Amino acid sequence: MADCFIGEIRMFGGNYAPVGWALCDGRSLPITQYSALYALIGNIYGGDATTFKLPDLRGRIPVGQGTGSGISTKTIGEMGGAETVVLNSAQLPQHTHEIMVSNAPGTAASPENAFWAGSTVFQYSTNTPNGQMNAEAITITGSNSPQGHGNMMPFICINYIICLDDGGYFPTRN
Repeated sequence: MADCFIGEIRMFGGNYAPVGWALCDGRSLPITQYSALYALIGNIYGGDATTFKLPDLRGRIPVGQGTGSGISTKTIGEMGGAETVVLNSAQLPQHTHEIMVSNAPGTAASPENAFWAGSTVFQYSTNTPNGQMNAEAITITGSNSPQGHGNMMPFICINYIICLDDGGYFPTRN
């Protein structure tokens, strides 16, 4: 793959990296063997005095660095996001739920999968259709161990590859 800059990252549909490229899989490379690439990315993605790491884009998407209107500052090499999130009640929009009730005597101890039954007191509502429920009729409860829900947009897996020293041109600064 000619005409690339050392350190350039591209998407690649193959299941390997072409000659002069490496998968963006977080691997460590020796500084002495890839000195031009090290001069560009240094230890941004990890490393030590003799090695540096490639970006690890497995299961991740790249996000541009910098800041903008309504965007929090992102720095190169910063990682963020989560595959699952746990919501709290402040994050849920106001909403309503319909319930089905009957004025006939109840036949079940729980309203789950059943109609709420009639009562001698107006436990659920007033006689007015579409009225407000009495606060005692329902409760909002949480969980002692909340579970996260999926937070991932539809995707297709593809490899990210990075141009190595022997694969491209050293980019000059503008």
